[in-house]
Amino acid sequence: GYKLINSSHLEWLLCSVFCLLPFNLNLIGWLFCSQIRLVVEEGLNQLPYSECTVTTPTGHKYEGVKFEKGNCGVSIMRSGEAMEQGLRDCCRSIRIGKILIQSDEETQKAKVYYAKFPPDISRRKVLLMYPILSTGNTVIEAVRVLNEHGLLAKHIILLSLFSTPHGAQSIVQEFPDITILTTEVHAVAPTHFGQRYFGTD
Repeated sequence: GYKLINSSHLEWLLCSVFCLLPFNLNLIGWLFCSQIRLVVEEGLNQLPYSECTVTTPTGHKYEGVKFEKGNCGVSIMRSGEAMEQGLRDCCRSIRIGKILIQSDEETQKAKVYYAKFPPDISRRKVLLMYPILSTGNTVIEAVRVLNEHGLLAKHIILLSLFSTPHGAQSIVQEFPDITILTTEVHAVAPTHFGQRYFGTD
């Protein structure tokens, strides 16, 4: 079944969540407080890994772990692109796909305008990036598109900063095997993240 991971127990991350809520932050404060990388790192912890022997720069052997091959990110444009740098900071060579979905303001129905994925997306584990999960309609449509490309929901980890209970419930009802990673589940989620992050509000 689905897995809902709430990482708000991380004290620093929880402080960052509260910093996101005020509307009067300047751009620099907003960028600093939206510690996306912490969410990405927690998402990476959910990916499969295997044990390996690491040789340190001093020549010593260390028993460590490494990611298994076949991981990639997919950002839901445009707010999802705000999480790409955090992912690349952790995994420089990881491949990232993109999908553009816009919702009708009156009907809230989501429509796909663009989708570009690695050709072998069906064999990969995917970190789906979308910071603010409100109704869940956009994510549901994105997962449907990934399904059409052969990717199973159990291989998708949704990374978000905020989620409403309704949004999370809508997604898991449609895709029971998906994993959702968020820092906060609250009835009211800020919908202005993309504008504030990119400085276009």
